[in-house]
Amino acid sequence: MKITLIIHSLTYAGAERVMSIMANYWAAKGWQITILTLDDNKIPQFDLDSRVVYIPLGIASKSPNAIIGIWNNLKRIGTLRNAIINSRPDAVISFTSKMNAIALLATRWLNIPVVVSERSNPVKSSLGGNWQQLRQHTYPFADRIVFQTKRARDYFPSKLQTNSCIIPNMVVLPPIEKQLSDKVLRERSLIAMGRFVREKGFDLLLQAFAQLKDRYPEWTLTILGDGTLRPELEALRNQLGLSDRIYFPGMVKNNYDFLQQAEIFIMSSRFEGFPNALCEAMASGLPVISTDCPSGPQEIIRDGIDGILVPNEDVSALAAAMERLMSDEEKRKSLAVRALEVTGRFSVEKIMGMWEEVLAEVITSRYMEKPTKNLTPSFPTR
Repeated sequence: MKITLIIHSLTYAGAERVMSIMANYWAAKGWQITILTLDDNKIPQFDLDSRVVYIPLGIASKSPNAIIGIWNNLKRIGTLRNAIINSRPDAVISFTSKMNAIALLATRWLNIPVVVSERSNPVKSSLGGNWQQLRQHTYPFADRIVFQTKRARDYFPSKLQTNSCIIPNMVVLPPIEKQLSDKVLRERSLIAMGRFVREKGFDLLLQAFAQLKDRYPEWTLTILGDGTLRPELEALRNQLGLSDRIYFPGMVKNNYDFLQQAEIFIMSSRFEGFPNALCEAMASGLPVISTDCPSGPQEIIRDGIDGILVPNEDVSALAAAMERLMSDEEKRKSLAVRALEVTGRFSVEKIMGMWEEVLAEVITSRYMEKPTKNLTPSFPTR
């Protein structure tokens, strides 16, 4: 089987990590896998099987104005189209909304099955007017649309929903536990991780922790990751008088080293797609607390059984749940034992089997489809 995977880049993020896992899984089965990215980063930030063909196309630069933006998008589509043709795939899989629209235009009339996947919450993730229209025009071209949750799928018109399926992210088993030579966390540590952007709600987490700082002076909070809001989060930490209790170590090579030493994992997101970080924490045997944000946590956490869900953007409720676990070691242990079951519920083999079923269906049915009309959408400008 020859599969071409398309994504903007292979930087440290959830969709990129999932695509790298898919590529490696199929390469290990002897499939011929090609990954095409728009950026020019010749060294991906995720380890790829040596048999995976990785081609950064170097066509991701921003456009200074609308006219150049239209021209650049036409060039991107042409370059991507040629790369897809050269890879001679049995099917194409694309991730993320903007990339999906570009991939669907690049594959028009090539008679190649195309599967596109939404990787965030479409209700909360605004594409902007032009991209929104382009997605609306191009998604009917897809042979199948993959969503991570039912809530994400429900956002789209019924016609698109009928040509869709739901495939959650896989949970990769953590490395075999080893004795760490260095202590990376202090005793009694809360941990969180993700990009420092508004959607992750780390400002809410800092405020919740501040409500507990005096009653639980031995506890600290570590947030792994980085992003544009780092200066604001650092300023809020200092304003709350927590400069010696909250740590921002940045991006780390192996999250599991930190997860192994933490006591509780917190996810304070305002919205999500299907949060890998939450799954990784549960797979590491951590008790977890998460906002019941759209979408993902409700599909992952069985509230009160293997984790705790709290109302979205409710700082007081988040603080109360944190205190409940910080004060009750037995409750932490009982949630942690059941949290490990996430590795079976979302195993790599189970999730990849779902992807393979989709590929088999679209490849079989593609050649029985009637030709579709030629739609000519307006191009986004950047």
